[in-house]
Amino acid sequence: MSAVSKDAKRMTTLTLQRMKEEGEKITMLTAYDYSMAKVIDDAGIDVILVGDSASNVMAGHETTLPITLDQMIYHASSVIRAVKKALVVVDLPFGTYQGNSTKALSSAIRIMKESGAHAVKLEGGEEIVDSVSRILTAGVPVMGHLGLTPQSIYKFGTYTVRAKEDEEAQQLLSDAKLLERVGVFGLVMEKIPADLAKTVTENLRIPTIGIGAGNQTDGQVLVSHDLFGITKEFNPRFLRRYMDLYNGMKGAVESYISDVKSSDFPNESEQY
Repeated sequence: MSAVSKDAKRMTTLTLQRMKEEGEKITMLTAYDYSMAKVIDDAGIDVILVGDSASNVMAGHETTLPITLDQMIYHASSVIRAVKKALVVVDLPFGTYQGNSTKALSSAIRIMKESGAHAVKLEGGEEIVDSVSRILTAGVPVMGHLGLTPQSIYKFGTYTVRAKEDEEAQQLLSDAKLLERVGVFGLVMEKIPADLAKTVTENLRIPTIGIGAGNQTDGQVLVSHDLFGITKEFNPRFLRRYMDLYNGMKGAVESYISDVKSSDFPNESEQY
């Protein structure tokens, strides 16, 4: 197994490209605050995504649509202060890049300047190419995102698997190739058939990151709150929970309440 990521002092888009070329899988998780980002970075993650999923797991919204550019910059700034090695990618939120490449460039520049992030991510294919191109002219690295694109939930009407039919699958492959030609450094593919994700990965020079897209992509991404078992309601097939922090934390709070109520906390060794 290649040691590209271990040898790198700081992960970059070039590092990810080398990892794909040498067959080393890329690891990616979300983070939205300093403390979580520090844990994930210290563990050795390759890429941290400051996702617009913060709208769901941090703010409690039903969709990713409500989160604002200012809020994304706040979350990204908090993450950047914790990170020593990982590449930090930030989602451009809904309404900051669609249909207006000038606004897209302005949004991306604000994220890079005000948060110190390393790259941005945009959802969509052919319809957002102008925005991607404009952002790239400023030297801002861009990651693409195809398949299930949560910012388009009201267009699709469901979070079900995308590109199961041949026409949509061919469009996704076409969009992936187009995004590569335009200059994105990587591509997230969400909730698509594993065979299609494998085909796209084999047809691209740039690395692909899957979520619900099988194990033949160049890497994987999960929402950290799902991985840690902090969230309970979200149970897709692709999610593997590595901990059950919800019940662990709930139990700790219950013990604290009990100890305070009984005057057991603080005891003599815990006071001055």
